Amino acid sequence: MKILGKIKKMQAYSASLRKKGLSIAVVPTMGCLHEGHLKLIDTAKRHADAVIVTVFVNPAQFGPKEDFSRYPRPFRNDLILCKKHGADAIFAPSPDEMYSADFSTWIEELTLSKGLCGKSRPGHFKGVTTVVAKLFNATLPDFAVFGRKDFQQAKIIRRMVRDLNFPVKIVLEDIVREKDGLAKSSRNTYLSREERRCALSISRSLKSAKLAIANGEKRIGSVRKNIISEIEAGGGRIDYVEIVDPENLEPVKILSGKILIAVASFFGKTRLIDNIEIN
Repeated sequence: MKILGKIKKMQAYSASLRKKGLSIAVVPTMGCLHEGHLKLIDTAKRHADAVIVTVFVNPAQFGPKEDFSRYPRPFRNDLILCKKHGADAIFAPSPDEMYSADFSTWIEELTLSKGLCGKSRPGHFKGVTTVVAKLFNATLPDFAVFGRKDFQQAKIIRRMVRDLNFPVKIVLEDIVREKDGLAKSSRNTYLSREERRCALSISRSLKSAKLAIANGEKRIGSVRKNIISEIEAGGGRIDYVEIVDPENLEPVKILSGKILIAVASFFGKTRLIDNIEIN
């Protein structure tokens, strides 16, 4: 397994794969890999001949009061996991390699990024789209694999690929959960034992909402209120609870067809997100 830190060397490696007629899949990550990331790597292996995992904690997508400095970076463990799951290369650039001192060019999606996390984290998705575009240009993939836990992010990347004509197919993989239902996240490592127990209220509330809708609940306000109540009763502080169309991420007016219930909540200082799609 190759470990590359320079963009030109990464491009040269990918170009050599292409000359051999091999297809490439990339799994963009910020490291601190867990079972969710490993499932993305496994999925990437099914779609392409070679798999590149990027490990880069992107400063451009963190706000000034967010957790960039303390974001976990267990790089050696990440390498072990990538090798175990058959990754062919790791691209782990430094911030200086990705962003020159006078960097001034940004990519920004303006529609899908308005609500949900885009509303509560201004500038976040501009940092995401810019870094993903740069990672695509460095790794030259045919496929890129993302998880549905970051549903809004995945939709925005897919829109960017369409609008800017990137020759990359976006593959989405389902949310991976702990046995007790908590969505896998690198930020789960921040939680105390009590906070982690309380955080289960997110997945419980989403399951309860799905069951209520299946049993005939049609009132959007009632569904949202019950989710909020259950999370707050569990000690969470709500960032948002929204029921949206999964295609355009606009709030729905009636509970009909396909919907996405998306949640962001704080437990202590840790912000967690989760969602559930309902047909």
